[in-house]
Parts: sequence; structure tokens; C-alpha cells
Amino acid sequence: MAREQQGGSDGSELGRFLRAHRTRVTPEEAGVPIGPGPRRTPGLRREELATLAGVSIDYYTRLERGKETHPSHSVIDGLARALRLDKAEHEHLRDLVACAARSTAAEPPGETDRLVRSGVQLLLDNLRPCPAYVVSRTMDIIACNPSGLRLFAGMGDWPESRRNVVRYVFLHPQAQTLFSDWDEQIRACVGRLRALAGVEPDAPDLAELVGELHSKSEEFTDLWDRYDVRWHTHGSKTFHHPEAGDITPGYQSMQIEGTPGQRFIAYFAEPGTPDHDRLVLLDMDTVERSSTSP
Repeated sequence: MAREQQGGSDGSELGRFLRAHRTRVTPEEAGVPIGPGPRRTPGLRREELATLAGVSIDYYTRLERGKETHPSHSVIDGLARALRLDKAEHEHLRDLVACAARSTAAEPPGETDRLVRSGVQLLLDNLRPCPAYVVSRTMDIIACNPSGLRLFAGMGDWPESRRNVVRYVFLHPQAQTLFSDWDEQIRACVGRLRALAGVEPDAPDLAELVGELHSKSEEFTDLWDRYDVRWHTHGSKTFHHPEAGDITPGYQSMQIEGTPGQRFIAYFAEPGTPDHDRLVLLDMDTVERSSTSP
């Protein structure tokens, strides 16, 4: 974010999103005839995208340059079809348009973002041995049960203020070997931050996190510049855990209603299966370490 804000004179978040995705759609994919001679523009030209979306080139140019901020629903849907956006990207485009249309920026989230209700903490504790945790909008771990933290091998060695899922997957030395699909994990994490940056471009906590990751991770910078918006809400995930062994639990991510962007994430496995036994071991090992520590 700090890197991006320094060069922010090239238009709005909406414009940057449109440009990034326009360059990734080839004429062949869009069914656009290609004339003779080389093309200097990667992906689609502005006039080609405008035609595909059913708007004038002047109107589309104004959108991309941040001069037009009130496209209709039909224009948004036309752009999404022309850019071949998936459901999450289409939704994010709508969010960007809504943000651009507001005359004043929303207030940055306050400290309540890190307050977890007592009932939510009770749920975390009662889910043991299943790992579970609560993350903030920027994916700070703000509450967890013991195995929820221990699942991320080595994160417990970090101070609480640095326990952030995105920071972990990019910067912790154990992350690449922990996840069987580390490449997909980092894409999903960047996608979530990208979605947040579109609607809260001036949020200080987001700018600080993105600035740190830009300065320390080339992989993050490359993915950030792609303007992908993606995330995973449920499924299964394989961990090559250094102490509990290979685990492939299911997981479910849920928005906590009535909170400023908090999400509840829980992992689970069928009782009596090897995966469940390893989750029990992960949780028991945590208890044993706590009881034997001075």
C-alpha cells in the first residue's frame, strides 16, 4: 500500500483494477480479431474492451482514469463479462465502484476491530481439539484456542502483535514447508488484502502491513501488482506439520455478524480418523507443554 500510494497519481483503485485485468485478457480469449503487425498493448486495448462491454471508448477511458465514478449496474456487469471476472472479482468490482462513488472516505476501523466477544472465545475453547481462531480484517490472529495457534508451526514464537496469517505465509521460515499448496495460500492471502484495499485504501493498519510485505517479499510484490481478488471460505487443507505429522483437515471460514470484519475459522476432522487423532495430539501436546513450563 505504501508503495502503491506513492504512485497513486495514475488514477483510482477502480482504474488500476480495470487496467490490470484488461492486460490479462488476450484478444483470442475475448474473440477480438487481430490485425496485421505487432501489438504494443498487452491484453486488450481500451477500445476493444469498451466495445465488448457495450460502452463508448470515451466513457471507458474516463472510468479507467478515475474521472467517471457512477457506472450503472449494466455497465459493471458488461465490464465483468468482458474482463472474464469470476464471482469474487465481479463482487469486488461492485465494491470498488461503490467506494469511488462516495464523496468522502469512510472512517478507518477503530480499536474495536481487535475486541472479541466473550461468547466467541467460549466457542473457540469448546471446539478443542479442533483448531480454531478469529482474524481481523487484515488477518491478524486476535483470538484462538491452543491448537489454532499451534497449527501454524512456529507462529507462537512471535509476539502477539505480529501474529498475522499473511505475514506468516510470506515471512515465516516454516511456512513454505508447512503448506502443501503454499503458492495457492499466498495468492488467497493477497487476494483478501486486495479486496480490503479496494474499499479501505487509506486504512493505516492495512498500509503498514502491505508496506512491510512489499519491502520483505518479492513474491508479495509480484502478486500485489496482479490485482487478483480471491479467497477460500471452505474446503480441506494439507499441513506437513513438524510435530503432528501430515494432517488434512476440513475447514470453514465464517463472518462474525455484528463485528467490524472479524472472521471465525475452524478446522475439523471426523472422529476416529488419523487426521482427527493428529488434531488431538496437536492439542494435547500444547497442554503438556503448558503444564510443564516453569
